[in-house]
Amino acid sequence: MLSELAAATEPTLLVISGPTAVGKTALCVRLAQELGTEVVSADSRQFYRELNIGTAKPTVEEMQGVPHHFINSHSIREEYNAGRFEQDALALLEKLFRRHRVVILTGGSGLYLQAVTEGFDEMPAAPPQFREQLHQELVAAGLEPLVAELARLDPVTHARIDRQNPQRVLRALEICRATGQQFSSFHQARPAAPRPFRIRKLALTRDRDELYQRIDQRMDLMLAQGLEAEARALLPYRQHNALQTVGYQELFDYFDGHYDYAEAVRLLKRNSRRYAKRQLTWLRRDPHYQWLHPGEMSE
Repeated sequence: MLSELAAATEPTLLVISGPTAVGKTALCVRLAQELGTEVVSADSRQFYRELNIGTAKPTVEEMQGVPHHFINSHSIREEYNAGRFEQDALALLEKLFRRHRVVILTGGSGLYLQAVTEGFDEMPAAPPQFREQLHQELVAAGLEPLVAELARLDPVTHARIDRQNPQRVLRALEICRATGQQFSSFHQARPAAPRPFRIRKLALTRDRDELYQRIDQRMDLMLAQGLEAEARALLPYRQHNALQTVGYQELFDYFDGHYDYAEAVRLLKRNSRRYAKRQLTWLRRDPHYQWLHPGEMSE
């Protein structure tokens, strides 16, 4: 495959995805070095300068001199979404393809990868009172009743999204309530938006036990590196969408006294494994991905 990519005569976007801790960063750096190219990150939390340990952001040493774009590109004080990322990433790719035949796009955030490779369906606007009501219900009763409602109204979306992410759950319910239709109905199969480059997709995977062991080890390393202190510093921004996912929420609840430290660690590992499972489910929906173990990438 490497020889094929190196011989590419037209602009080619190499998409490398996979679950958390599978080994995306190391492979992307190696491929970028061999192909003489750059990496565009589509990780929806690595955009933010203030989020480091809990996002497994690659260090300068890990990047080994390979340019990485959209890492530390924004502040947590800014709102940034997949729609804006689509516009910014396409503008950047236009520039990168002027000097590279192949560019690597990587990340585990399926929605952001889809934004670049396919574009989005138009989503109807919902009156603001629906969002306000949902936020009131979230504060009053927590996320669980809203997740249960989503399961009733739209089983397809319930099965696909990160059900521990309040922002995603509330957005889906907002559309369901406002339109009387399933959120998933606005994501029906349609031709992908035309792109001025060829797209090649790779999905990395490992044996489940191996992957889960790597996830547990990563969480232990994050805690040893100071994840708890980083989470405490981010408490003023805990309602930000980027902090509504695994890695920080468990520590926020620990700070609130909902459970002790040992339970927080257990939940960090369990929820990270569950998140990896959801990432794999998302990727398997796309038949264009070629699946392989990170060690299988060769000539």
